[in-house]
Amino acid sequence: MKNAQDLVMQAKAAVHEVTLADAEEAIRQADVLIDVREADEFAAGHLPGAVLVPRGLLEFKLSGTPALSGRDLKVVLYCKTSGRAALAAQTMQAMGYLNVSSIAGGFDAWAAAGKTLVKPEQPSFG
Repeated sequence: MKNAQDLVMQAKAAVHEVTLADAEEAIRQADVLIDVREADEFAAGHLPGAVLVPRGLLEFKLSGTPALSGRDLKVVLYCKTSGRAALAAQTMQAMGYLNVSSIAGGFDAWAAAGKTLVKPEQPSFG
């Protein structure tokens, strides 16, 4: 029986993963940057320009959002460390998307490298 790590390794073997060094250029060339983490993770900080499409809703959001339905869209995905993004990229390929990649190391690697993050300000009620 396969476990989650086995599925991630299988997905990573089947999808294109961009290195952290190449991630900014891949994002510039992409039509959309998708964060597949959960809403609370996104709210705590995300990559500039990212749109939130949690992994659990991916297939439904892609199918129900006309702007994301083009199978020739250039898509870059990321999550916390790259496992969910690899699974999401594999799913998108199975759905017929032709230009999907994920960022190796994900959000954690991006943040550790000191790259720009967006952290929405929370209202102060003081």
